[in-house]
Amino acid sequence: MTTTENKTLDINQIKEYLPHRYPLLLVDRVLDYELGKRITAIKNVTVNEEFFNGHFPHKPVMPGVLMIEAMAQTAAILSFMTMDVKPDENSVVYFVGIDGARFKRPVEPGDQLKMDVEILRVARGIWKYKAVASVDGKVAVEAELMCTIRAAGDASQPAGQ
Repeated sequence: MTTTENKTLDINQIKEYLPHRYPLLLVDRVLDYELGKRITAIKNVTVNEEFFNGHFPHKPVMPGVLMIEAMAQTAAILSFMTMDVKPDENSVVYFVGIDGARFKRPVEPGDQLKMDVEILRVARGIWKYKAVASVDGKVAVEAELMCTIRAAGDASQPAGQ
């Protein structure tokens, strides 16, 4: 008999891998992952999100930068799990670059943003990912993300130093 490993994470498990907290924790559940390769997670978008008060009161739309951030947080979870490391209060994940970002559809209250992130490569402390976020199977945003993981005291040092 073969046993299958549970490939999901609930919010409490996610908080073990991300230093982010409310209101900037943008991953609600991990649905599936393959260490060193890929991850799928969701963000449930509700009308109670703080950013909807100003973006925009007459037509609430999730800001594009927060969709990118949700994909980056998903990528960070995969990276920490792949390294078999849980970050401490000194761990910080920084963007190094965002390439080819394309926004295809708005994300509104009631939507479930599904993030699919794949590791393209890891070199000299820089992780590069292909990230796509969709709602109901329709792409909302896609980009290539580059991030590095540092101790807070090493933030000014370029990658590879």
